Amino acid sequence: MTDQPRLLVIGVGSIGERHLRCFQSTGRCHVAFCEPLSERRNEVAERYAVNGYESWEQALAAERFSAAVIASPAPWHIPTAQALTDRGVHLLIEKPLSLNTDGVSQLSDSIKRHGTRVSVGFVYRSLPALQQMRAAIRSGKMGRVVQIQVQSGQHFPFYRPAYRNIYYADAAQGGGLIQDMLPHFLNAVEWIAGPATKVVVDASHQVLPGVDVEDTVNVLSRHGDVMASFTTNQHQPVNESVITVLCQHGAARWELNGHRWFLADEVGGDWALLQSFDHQRDDFYILQANAFMDLLEGKAEPLCSFDEGFATLRSTLAILKSRQSNAWETVS
Repeated sequence: MTDQPRLLVIGVGSIGERHLRCFQSTGRCHVAFCEPLSERRNEVAERYAVNGYESWEQALAAERFSAAVIASPAPWHIPTAQALTDRGVHLLIEKPLSLNTDGVSQLSDSIKRHGTRVSVGFVYRSLPALQQMRAAIRSGKMGRVVQIQVQSGQHFPFYRPAYRNIYYADAAQGGGLIQDMLPHFLNAVEWIAGPATKVVVDASHQVLPGVDVEDTVNVLSRHGDVMASFTTNQHQPVNESVITVLCQHGAARWELNGHRWFLADEVGGDWALLQSFDHQRDDFYILQANAFMDLLEGKAEPLCSFDEGFATLRSTLAILKSRQSNAWETVS
């Protein structure tokens, strides 16, 4: 145990605490955290019997850390990652990578110069059903990808009752469906079809009380020759997400409910279940934590590289621009 790497979780809001808990459960690292709110810091330190610090600067002055999970508010992701990269710390950066491109190219250069191992926290990439479906599509047996359809919705207040009082209520802090929920599916589609090249959006605040950020969104995107559509909301009763990939000679479907994937290759036939998995919510993050530990040990590539996370950020920013222009926007 004494030779295990030390990992610092920066920020222990709901996602940061989940990272702490899930990395601790792997048994592959020593975990500490930093959190500026003293009451929250004391609560989490006692709950998990780990060291809690007021800031990452204080933590690094007290202990030597091999890696960090940046789970602070999105506007702080890039400056914090830059400072830690310059100090030789490997990184798991929560999504979104940032809310703009300020400092991203400089950080990319530093990562390459220092040889920093970095993964961006698009957790769906850790799920075996989605991994298996992507591998089947990319094998080429069904021909090239033609179209991808995403349908996703959940009742956000059920999962985040305090949504009115957190970042979600403020677009400048990463709030609203376009910056909060949609990037998960943008990233998954880009993992299958490549980065978006142009986008157009229709978005509105329709239901959620107490906020005015968008909660209902339709997006059309192009990924080179591949056409994609996203129909998403944060107010429907049932939590479900489905990605359907249409190829020249068949189709594949991934469902978050049931953690399963299907193939269809018979005209007039039905979906054939290939495999399903029994996952609880923490399992997503335990799988991601183990994948990050594999990255640190040189056994694997990142689930989502820094460049892939940057591509999804550029797509998201183009969607925000399309909302203002009410027109197709090129992803630059």
